[in-house]
Amino acid sequence: MNKFSKLAIYVVGVLSISLTACNNDLDLYPESRFTDANYWTTTEKALSVLNTAYSQMYRSDYYFYNEGMSDNAYNGRGDQNGVASLAAGSYDPSLGRISDEWGYHYAGIKTCHIFLENVDRVASMDPALKERMKAEARFIRAFHYFYLMTWYGSVPLFERDLTVEEAKTISRTPRPLVLDFVLNELTQIADILPVNTAYAAADKGRITKGAAIALKARTLLYEGRWQDVINTCELLLNNANGTYSLFPSYNGLFLPQNENNNEVILDLQFVPQFRAYNHFFDIAPLAVGARLNNLAPTQELVDSYLTLNGKRIRETGSGYDESNPYTNRDPRLAATIVYHNYRWTKPDGSVVTIYTKPGTDPSSAKPDEYRPGGVSSPTGYYFRKYYDPASGPNFLSGLNLILIRYADVLLMYAEAKHELGQMNEAVWNQTIRPIRARAGFTDPAALNYPALGDQEMRSLIRNERRIELALENKRIFDIRRWEIAEDVLNGWAHGAQFGPAAVDNGYIRVNQRTFDPSKHYLWPIPRTERALNPNLSQNPNW
Repeated sequence: MNKFSKLAIYVVGVLSISLTACNNDLDLYPESRFTDANYWTTTEKALSVLNTAYSQMYRSDYYFYNEGMSDNAYNGRGDQNGVASLAAGSYDPSLGRISDEWGYHYAGIKTCHIFLENVDRVASMDPALKERMKAEARFIRAFHYFYLMTWYGSVPLFERDLTVEEAKTISRTPRPLVLDFVLNELTQIADILPVNTAYAAADKGRITKGAAIALKARTLLYEGRWQDVINTCELLLNNANGTYSLFPSYNGLFLPQNENNNEVILDLQFVPQFRAYNHFFDIAPLAVGARLNNLAPTQELVDSYLTLNGKRIRETGSGYDESNPYTNRDPRLAATIVYHNYRWTKPDGSVVTIYTKPGTDPSSAKPDEYRPGGVSSPTGYYFRKYYDPASGPNFLSGLNLILIRYADVLLMYAEAKHELGQMNEAVWNQTIRPIRARAGFTDPAALNYPALGDQEMRSLIRNERRIELALENKRIFDIRRWEIAEDVLNGWAHGAQFGPAAVDNGYIRVNQRTFDPSKHYLWPIPRTERALNPNLSQNPNW
C-alpha cells in the first residue's frame, strides 16, 4: 500500500477546518484546530494537502462511464453521470454532469493553489522535496485545466486562489491562452520531476517526469500538432526520461498483482481499505455476482475487433463467421468484453459460463439472458476488462486505474507519423507491431507492415487505438478530436444479434443517438455558473 494514499484519507477530513479563515482580531490559535495560521508547520501536513490534490485528480465513475458517451458503450438505466443524455444529445446547460465536471476540476485547482501558496511556510522542509512537491501540484493543476479546456473550450484561467467576489466576476480566458499555460507548465515541471525509477517504493504512483512528458504529448495530440507530438513522444521512446515498456500480458496489465509496472506512466492510486470503488457491481455479469447492468458494450465496439489475420470482420479474406462471431478474433476481445458462452474464471479457479442469448441458459434463473426491460445487459454484452479478482463484497476494488500508459504513447506516435506522411515499416515495427504481438497475434499478416493507402492506414491506426484502449476513458475524446462524432453518434447503437431479423439484420437497437456538430463539440458553460457570474459567456448555439 502506498504511503501517500493513506495520508490522503486523513486530510480530506481536516481541510475544511485547516483552511477556514481565522478571527482576525485575535492572535490566539487553539492547537485543537488546523487553522490557516498554524497548519503549515511540518512536511507531513503539507504532504497531506498534496495528497488530497492527488485524490481529486479524477473520478473513477467518470473513468468508466465516459465510455457510455461514446459509441463503445451504452448506459441503459438512469442517467449515470449524465452520459445517457450526452450520448443521445438530449441535454442543455442545466444537465447535472455539465456543472459537476466544471465544479470538480475547479475544486481540484483550488486545492493545488492552497498548497502552492502555503507550502513555503514549512521552513523545515527539504528544499529539493519542496520543489518536487510543487511540481506535482502544478502537474495536477495543469491536468485539471486540460480537461476543462477539452470539454468547455475557453474557461477562466487563474494561478492563485480567488476570493469569492473574484470568482463571481472573472471572465473566460481564450482557449489558446489556456492551452499555452498547460503546455508551458508541463514543459517546466518535467525538468524538476524525478524519473519513474527514482522514486522509493512507498512513493510509487507519484507524478514523474515521464507523466509530464506524456500528458504534454496527449495535449498536443488533441491539437493535431503532429510534429510536436512526435518530438515529445520521442522523449519517452528511448528511455532517457524514465524506463517504460509494454507489459508482456495484455490481460495481466489490468490485474492488481501487476500494478505500477513499467507500462504505467500515470494512474489513479487506490487502496482497498481506504479508497476504493465498486462500479463492476453494475458492469459485470449477474451470474458472477453483479446486481444489474448499467454499462454495456455495444455491437459497434465488438465489431471493431479484428480477426486473427489482422483484417476487419467485413473485409474480404477475414474468415469472419457471423454465425460464430467470437472465434478467430483479436485476443483483446475476450480480455475486454463478455459475450454469449463466455467462460468467466472466478478467483477460486472455477469457471462460470455466461449465457446471454435468449433461451440458452440451462439454469432456471437465466440471469444474463437478454430480455428487454430486464436487469441484464441491454446489448447482450458485459465488460471484463478491469475486473479485479481480489475485489471484496459487491466488487469493492482498490485496483488502480491507468490514465496514461506506454502503449498510448506508441499509438500517439504512430498517428502523428502517419498524419505527416512518415509512417513506414520502421515506425510500424516500433509501434503497432509490438502492440499486436503483445495482444497475442501470431499471424504474419497481422504483424507485418501492410501496404495501405493514406485513408486505409489512418483507419487502421484509429481502430487499433479504439481496441487497445477500450474502457480506458479515451474513445469519447478521440471521436471528438477526429471530428467524427457526427458520424458515429448519429443513429442507433446496437447490441448482439438477438433481435428480429427484419430490423438491422437482427442486431438489437438499444439507443438512438444524436450529435449536432454545430454545438456538441463543446459542452455548454453550466447554467448555474452563469447565474452566479454574469461575466461568463456561453459557447456557440447554446
